[in-house]
Amino acid sequence: MPSIPGPFALAPHSPVVPVVVVEDAADAVPLARALVAGGLPLIEITLRTPAALDAVRAVAAEVPEAVVGAGTVVSAAGAGDAVRAGARFLVSPGCSARLLGALRETGVPFLPGVSTASEVLGLLEEGVTEMKFFPAEAAGGVPYLKSLAGPLPQARFCPTGGVSAASAPAYLALPNVACVGGTWMLPPDALAARDWPRIESLARQAAALRG
Repeated sequence: MPSIPGPFALAPHSPVVPVVVVEDAADAVPLARALVAGGLPLIEITLRTPAALDAVRAVAAEVPEAVVGAGTVVSAAGAGDAVRAGARFLVSPGCSARLLGALRETGVPFLPGVSTASEVLGLLEEGVTEMKFFPAEAAGGVPYLKSLAGPLPQARFCPTGGVSAASAPAYLALPNVACVGGTWMLPPDALAARDWPRIESLARQAAALRG
């Protein structure tokens, strides 16, 4: 099977991947534009709401500066639907052999989820070196990832799940962390008010965590 570049190659200087839950597809484009303007072009829209695929489709069509992907991909059907909507990368919370095969078949970069050393080793045996560490804080956080760097230095991670503006720098300082995923630049009150300037400002602060 031909090699597929990992998601980290899509936006190598983006330290934070916003994890976006879109309830109203009409919000997707202005939200994506605010994140891009703030310096966070790699955007993961989770497949957790009925509006998600329409949101991916809208951002892919109207915000060319964004690298839009789909998260919470848990099935072959979900992976295919996301790619047809325009997703340029896929993220899963975990990974089975069947799901790994489906992710590969899409031909787009993907970030399978892991939370244990055995899961990391299993993906490395399949030639996958870029992974989502989820749920990051609940699964051991910075100390756990630091302990993996010695025996499994070839694995690189995007920790997601409970990561905050306060904890992100400690993750980003690890040699095996390429970026972090988070929602702190998307506070619920700002989303409800459609306060795109505030979200842009928070995105800019997140983008500055590592230059």
